[in-house]
Amino acid sequence: MTTPTKHSQAAELIADFVSTDGRLTDRADLARFLRGHRLVAEGAIPITLADLDEAIALRDGIRAVLEDRPEPDHEAMARGQKVLDGLRVTVRLRPTGEGLLAPAVVDEVRRGLARVAGAWASVLATGEWRHLRR
Repeated sequence: MTTPTKHSQAAELIADFVSTDGRLTDRADLARFLRGHRLVAEGAIPITLADLDEAIALRDGIRAVLEDRPEPDHEAMARGQKVLDGLRVTVRLRPTGEGLLAPAVVDEVRRGLARVAGAWASVLATGEWRHLRR
């Protein structure tokens, strides 16, 4: 298997999501990220502190998987998994530009996070996550 020279859209989204470091410190940062990656519709997005906490937990959980450490941060991974467990996605019969998984929730922020979850599932399924290791 050769190393891809260009990451997929899903891998690029995950790479941007985990590298948000100081840019995901408040609700406005989350709104900018979601809009910037077209994960939500245009217009006002009511983002709660709980939404921000979920986004940070998901980011930290994915980051813990990607970090090349002898002992991963199991606590961060558990918090991230809890967020993933609460997101609803559906499988498409045929792949579209958004992939095989699509958000099955109405709330805009959770739809955006469900799209991140779909991208994460894609990079796990293809093994591309190994090329994103930090």
